[in-house]
Amino acid sequence: MDATASSFNTRILLPLLASIVAITPLAIDMYLPAMLVIASELQTSMPKVQISLSIYLAGYALGMLFFGPIADQIGRRKLAKIGLTLFGLSSLALAFTNDIHTFWALRAIQAFTGAAATVVVPGIIRHVYKHNTAKGMSYVSMIMMVAPLLAPSIGSLILGFSTWSTIFLTLATYSFVILAFVHMYLIDIPIYKSQRTGLALFFASYKIILSNKHARADIFSSMFVSFGFFCFLTSVPFVYLDLFHVSEQLFGILFAFNVMALMFGAFLNTRVVPRIGSRKMLYYGLLCGFVAGAALLTFSLMQLSLYYIVAAIAPLMMSLGIIASNADSLILMKFEENTGTATAVIGTLRFGSGALVGPLLVILHAKSAVPFSSLMFAAVLCTALAQLIHYLVDKKNASL
Repeated sequence: MDATASSFNTRILLPLLASIVAITPLAIDMYLPAMLVIASELQTSMPKVQISLSIYLAGYALGMLFFGPIADQIGRRKLAKIGLTLFGLSSLALAFTNDIHTFWALRAIQAFTGAAATVVVPGIIRHVYKHNTAKGMSYVSMIMMVAPLLAPSIGSLILGFSTWSTIFLTLATYSFVILAFVHMYLIDIPIYKSQRTGLALFFASYKIILSNKHARADIFSSMFVSFGFFCFLTSVPFVYLDLFHVSEQLFGILFAFNVMALMFGAFLNTRVVPRIGSRKMLYYGLLCGFVAGAALLTFSLMQLSLYYIVAAIAPLMMSLGIIASNADSLILMKFEENTGTATAVIGTLRFGSGALVGPLLVILHAKSAVPFSSLMFAAVLCTALAQLIHYLVDKKNASL
């Protein structure tokens, strides 16, 4: 870790940053076991409730797009406090929703405002860890993974003694508690204010990021990997609950197993990446992802039992986490003065691509595990193609 980190307590800062980022997986995963109940109580269908997940992802992507340049102008601490406050209020409103259209609208607002809080985190990590950004990102990811690990089980537990509304009351309470810790402990980092304002600021900020040819392969890799991750996230209630008819309790256990694979990937990354670098680690993760993705698709085509599917998903999720952490790190290292905008580009493409998963699965009329397995494997193949083009271009430039 860089010496810059010694001026404050990273034992407090890293868990706090992870807790801020965790509002997104909590908002996504905690209500997954309640989807059937929500559909029943709002007198609508399961697919319409599933659409709320795509709406959340689209709202979050737009929020990242909007708040990224703002983070570079007003500072991270202030923006985090605004985002957490609005996220908490929208979560509170969701608890008292009684129709699906209001539910959709409030989920969009919840996601959009939540992005204001989470967009600040990578820039702070970049400032603290400098050239070891991938290590810092992995530490935060590893701590943050406790949220998706526990979220479905917490949602199932709440349903056992209360209603689905309590899930959103819990989210509101969580955001207000984190807001208090942000007020006390979150550091701010130097900002590099632009002379531009309004739309000119946004266009100029994004031009800096998107015009950088050396970052494009990693930006696309981050997007494709996230598409694969959201294929799993969007499909897992259908695959586990509807297709294989597991109980809500077993759903939480199986989901936790897959998330533990993500955590192991993050832990492995913190240990290996300082020695071999982010680029090589990304390649190793990609190789693992290709093998696991091919196995998942094969098992799905052969219609093997649930446990084969779960066993194939675990190493695939681990590899996706490794690829994402290193791709994001490689992007951020190129933009010291525009980390907020760089984070916004990553987040917008990541969650924007995730928002496409739900409609794609509807179009494919998913009645087995094959459509989601195919999409996940395709995501790995697209990532491999992006990295191959990057490698060939770099090799050609080096020979000139």
